[in-house]
Amino acid sequence: MIVFENVEYVYPNGFKALNGINLEIESGEIIALMGENGAGKTTLLKHLNGLLKPTSGRVLIDGVDTRNSTVASLSRKVGIVFQNAEDMFFSPTISEELAFALNNFNFPEEVVKKRVEWALKFMELEEYRDKSPFLLSGGEKKRLALAIILAWSPDIIALDEPTVGQDILQKEKMIQIIKQANQQGKTIIISSHDVEFIADLNPRIILMSRGRIVKDGSAEEVLTDIQLLHECRLIPPQIVSLTSRLDFLGFKPKLARPEEVAVEIARRLR
Repeated sequence: MIVFENVEYVYPNGFKALNGINLEIESGEIIALMGENGAGKTTLLKHLNGLLKPTSGRVLIDGVDTRNSTVASLSRKVGIVFQNAEDMFFSPTISEELAFALNNFNFPEEVVKKRVEWALKFMELEEYRDKSPFLLSGGEKKRLALAIILAWSPDIIALDEPTVGQDILQKEKMIQIIKQANQQGKTIIISSHDVEFIADLNPRIILMSRGRIVKDGSAEEVLTDIQLLHECRLIPPQIVSLTSRLDFLGFKPKLARPEEVAVEIARRLR
């Protein structure tokens, strides 16, 4: 379980990025952090493995206070994929990049080899194994960053804007990866502006604004609250915008698959 208890965080320049965050995340949940730029999403993510420590309050990861733990010890349990994937790279080749954390965590050599091969294949990076990670495309860098985390299989996986630079097929694969990891018992926490991606994933959503949590609920509850989304500078999913304009047919804003709405429109028109 992850617990934030009245967490505040103030950057050295005086900007208060988190303001009284109280939050509990159960093991095995999929969570989406949403909100405008500067809402505090990335700052919150960086508290999960101790990259940032609360100015006041505390963060507990399975009962361990992050203020009393090192980033190295917390990283074995919490893996974060940064928005800028290059921040995670420093090895000459992709294969070495994938192996680095595994070696650092003292995995046996044979296990390291198997996990590197699995990650290369799973993320469709096999042909680039001997290539510098810095020479990959933006989307490929994002996949490599995720592969690095998946290779050592932490209990908690945090993703900061995972769909940036990804096309529609890669986004669909990302959803499959997230769901598969979740089925294996992983807790997944995603920071994203991509409302369509989040709608398809259908997680619990924590909506943030100015360092505070303004709504915590299901994707249906949050993504159909059009006024609140606008206040948080988010555009509702297209399907919600459509159903909100069908009040003459008795519709209310609804989060559903397009084909379901099409069938319902046809039924009501008949």
